[in-house]
Amino acid sequence: MAADRSQALRATARSRAAADPAIADAWRAVWTTRAVVWIAGLLAVAGFGIRDDNAVAFDGDGLTRPFGELGDALVAPAARWDSVWFLEIARSGYDEQRAAFFPLYPLLADVVGFVSGGALLGGLAVSFGCLLAGLVLLHRLVSLDHDREVAGLTVLLVAAFPGSLWLSAVYSEALFLMLSVAAVYAARTDRWMLAATAGMLAAATRSIGVLLLVPLVVLWWQAGRPRDGWALAAVPFGLAAFCLVLGASGQDAFGPFRAQEAWDRSFAGPLGAIPDAVGAAWDGVAALLSGDARPTEPFDPAALNPVLLVVLAGTLLALVGAVRRLPAAYWLFAVTALALPLSWPVDGHPLMSLPRFVAVLWPLHLWLALWLVERRSATARSVVVGGFLVCLAVVSGLVSTWNWVA
Repeated sequence: MAADRSQALRATARSRAAADPAIADAWRAVWTTRAVVWIAGLLAVAGFGIRDDNAVAFDGDGLTRPFGELGDALVAPAARWDSVWFLEIARSGYDEQRAAFFPLYPLLADVVGFVSGGALLGGLAVSFGCLLAGLVLLHRLVSLDHDREVAGLTVLLVAAFPGSLWLSAVYSEALFLMLSVAAVYAARTDRWMLAATAGMLAAATRSIGVLLLVPLVVLWWQAGRPRDGWALAAVPFGLAAFCLVLGASGQDAFGPFRAQEAWDRSFAGPLGAIPDAVGAAWDGVAALLSGDARPTEPFDPAALNPVLLVVLAGTLLALVGAVRRLPAAYWLFAVTALALPLSWPVDGHPLMSLPRFVAVLWPLHLWLALWLVERRSATARSVVVGGFLVCLAVVSGLVSTWNWVA
């Protein structure tokens, strides 16, 4: 009887999920795009092996390879580069450089890892769960203003975007995506305490999390609910709490701000990365044409500067479209979130990590979905989605083999 009841409950849950457009569309987007990520990543590892110089230089302690040859290959698309920093924080806490990585994600990875076999598997579970939840919430947010076609295409574009590789990796991107969407969705549905809580948690997840205060204040003002405004004061507390904990533990309380210097990021003026990016891309093309484009160190990203300039051009085009078509709160979130890295570029690599930053800027993907739906062109939609998936496969293969992409 108990087994029959359990089977009946599972069948009911499956039928309800299938009947919910948000869950159905989000689940389809997740499993199809993650299949691309893992198939491409595993084929690349099997066919080309990994760059041992990068693996040893960046992960000397072997935090991303604790399972043996087969197990390490299976987690390759999820455990590379900055994953090492999150795993080190989960293992031994903070130092000067690690303060650039905010605490909520490694804390959750450590907690979930306690019951799942370590922080790496814990982080993988957190990322997958947050990716699915974030896309479900995004679908419901978009559905407040548009039909299922637009909502479904929006979540597919987010999941298929080449930078979405990091949404299922041991990175904080999926957690931030979920929390940023949750904050705006809660505000749109007049649940201000929930919106403030999600914003506060986002501010403890990424450096740009505190900027969610901008769209939340705009939505609060437009809603005309002055008595609910006090709740939004909680949003910066996520950042403040991180600073207080660092200070109480003997670390630099202002470490999250000063850590950028340890990563060669410095203020170049408002949007100063853009002219720097043009110069760096030109130098990269010239070096390529002259045959001098060789990395000077195992993971020197200079050769990516021309590619990242193309990503920036597409991002700015989408941003212009978003400003023209989307609610002010949406495009202001995208503008402020982009302005931070575009004003504090990395020396010599001004657009470093841009695809990863853009992956969580869901208003840009919403604008693209609207543009494609209005064109009523199956060819245009296939070209965009197909192009995203091809690039996602290439990025997955490169990253899985310990080649620097972002």
